[in-house]
Amino acid sequence: MRQREQVRVIILIALVCASLAISIGLATAHYTPQSPPARPVNQQKDDQRKKTPQRQEAQTERQSRDTGGESIKIPTEMVQLDVKVTDQNGRPVPGLTKNDFAVYEDKVSQNIESVSSDEAPLSMGLVIDASGSMRTKLYTVAEAARGLIKQMRPDDEAFLAQFKTEVELLQEFTSSRRELEAALGNLYTSGGTALLDAIIATADHAQEKGKRRRKALVVITDGLDKNSSAKEKKVIDVMKEDEVQVYLVGFVDEENSGGFFGGSPAKKAKALLIRLAEDSGGRAFFPTDVREMPAIAAQIAKDLRTQYVVSYYPNNDRRDGSFHTVRVVVSHRDNRKLIARTRQGYYARNDKGAPQGAGERRPQ
Repeated sequence: MRQREQVRVIILIALVCASLAISIGLATAHYTPQSPPARPVNQQKDDQRKKTPQRQEAQTERQSRDTGGESIKIPTEMVQLDVKVTDQNGRPVPGLTKNDFAVYEDKVSQNIESVSSDEAPLSMGLVIDASGSMRTKLYTVAEAARGLIKQMRPDDEAFLAQFKTEVELLQEFTSSRRELEAALGNLYTSGGTALLDAIIATADHAQEKGKRRRKALVVITDGLDKNSSAKEKKVIDVMKEDEVQVYLVGFVDEENSGGFFGGSPAKKAKALLIRLAEDSGGRAFFPTDVREMPAIAAQIAKDLRTQYVVSYYPNNDRRDGSFHTVRVVVSHRDNRKLIARTRQGYYARNDKGAPQGAGERRPQ
């Protein structure tokens, strides 16, 4: 009796298992496997790049640079100095090489990376004193400015401004000689003179709007400054910050005791304008006759074209916005003493691109 019951239980279990197997088989027959969601093609390519050894090496190198890894050191920003080299007679000296130069930053010798004498394109400002005291000189001065305009290269640009008690922009930066020459026709004399204020305003304009690395101002004036609010220190600070070379042509009237250049103040004023020019890497001229202007204009154009570019990575790589003084020395050649002129120094601009205390000198 027990054997029959056991047989029945076994048969029942077998039937249940068979039924389950048939159900699973039918369910499987109606199931269609689904592929995983498709990934964007670009993402797939990016993943493939990440898997390649080259990509991994590049990523590792970039991370080392970004994290300041010891294996790779990011060089600090290169400093480029526009240097004019002349003999004692003021004649440009060509053919110099890196071995002829020495650079001192904050009195510390620097390793020069390269020296070139290529003619770099120029952003130039022509700034003309149009005060009443310039009335008899304005035509000759305008012709001298025209001579500078005619010597512009196709990749140069220039703007034209006149100043009295205030500065007036007659022509914005342009590479068109025709536009600049036409703007000269808008010069007219009147009023007083704010020479130092004009230097600040036009230097700022050249630095902010000029598209070329090399920037210069050519300022022509008689120096009878009676209206400037700026003082010497402020102007010199601007020259340091804007990194614009200033060429100043001053018609000095030594006998005019009532003007900015009168008597003893004449010597002080000339010394100031020489400092403004030389500290910026430029040059000051003091003609005694307006007929000297064409030759001076030609000299300025030649001076701007015959410059060396001295490049180096400073030993002090802190970008803290402080000012670093620079001095360039040139070896003697053929028993001739050579003179190097460049800007007084540069600001090691901080992460925001501004020197220390920038913006304090300009009203907001």
